[in-house]
Amino acid sequence: MKTWTSIRHKLENEYLAYSLRGHIRYFAASYSKCPDHEGRAAIYLDGREIISGSYYEQWSNAGLLPKDETLEKRLSADFPFMDDTAIKYGMFDQRCLYNAFYEFDNQSIEKSLHSENMLVRIFAVLDRRVGKRRLRTMKNTISDEGEVFQTFYRIRVSAEKI
Repeated sequence: MKTWTSIRHKLENEYLAYSLRGHIRYFAASYSKCPDHEGRAAIYLDGREIISGSYYEQWSNAGLLPKDETLEKRLSADFPFMDDTAIKYGMFDQRCLYNAFYEFDNQSIEKSLHSENMLVRIFAVLDRRVGKRRLRTMKNTISDEGEVFQTFYRIRVSAEKI
């Protein structure tokens, strides 16, 4: 298993688009004084938190989710399903970020862009392997995407000056 330092290095230096380097920062922490070393995760843009979540937010925000039986089943699994709603309500933690990275790191960029896991898709849209041409073609379907993904798409497009 890789350490958080090596995961962060790969995300911020090897995978991240050149136009975003120094602007996007990934954060994950496990707190040793918490039971089971639970923690939190976040993605920052120029020091401003864009998304964040923690183990405790998963449970405190669970009542805010729309009553959707399939969503409830997916969130109750060992690895919570990360869709737009789950990300928006901060229903992920450092373990979800690690799992998303492993999925992202072990598949093609094309599969990552179409992953059901929103965190994997966020990593992909910020990836240097997604060029300006692909970003332009994504513009046609971006309105069908969730609010969180659209935010990261706009960040990338703005950085590329498209």
